[in-house]
Order: sequence, then structure tokens, then C-alpha cells
Amino acid sequence: MSKIIIYSSTICPYCTMAKRLLTAKGAQYTELNVDTTPGLREEMMRKTKRRTVPQIYIGDIHVGGFDELRALDLNKELDPLLAAL
Repeated sequence: MSKIIIYSSTICPYCTMAKRLLTAKGAQYTELNVDTTPGLREEMMRKTKRRTVPQIYIGDIHVGGFDELRALDLNKELDPLLAAL
């Protein structure tokens, strides 16, 4: 499994933007769709303490959603985090 995990849903513009950003960075990720796998949303909520998607993990670090991922990128903190994988 990839070291980047994105919990997503089928119709989620923020999920799409997060995946586009990671793809533009050349990062490979594993997408876990909470709409298609029974119990996955509940697992995500237990793990992240959040209900919304996307929820993004880079390695063992819970980044959060798209806004947090984008903030890391704007602050020049995303590339070093991805390079450490």
C-alpha cells in the first residue's frame, strides 16, 4: 500500500483537488472511497476524529483535508514531507 492515503467520496470537489495536487507533485497515493466500502467512513472517523472527506495521511502524519494540504504546499512544507517518504 502507498505511504499516502486519501479517504475520499465519489462526489467531492475537495477530494479531486487534493488528488490533483498530489499527482502534480508526482506523489503516488492510495484512495479509500468511503462511499463504496461498508464501514470505511466509520473507520475514518475513529482514526481521524473527523467526518468530512478528504482525510489525508502522508506516512504516519494526519495532514487533514485539502485546505491543510494546500497550506502545506503554500508554506513550502509539502515537498519536504513527500521527499521523506
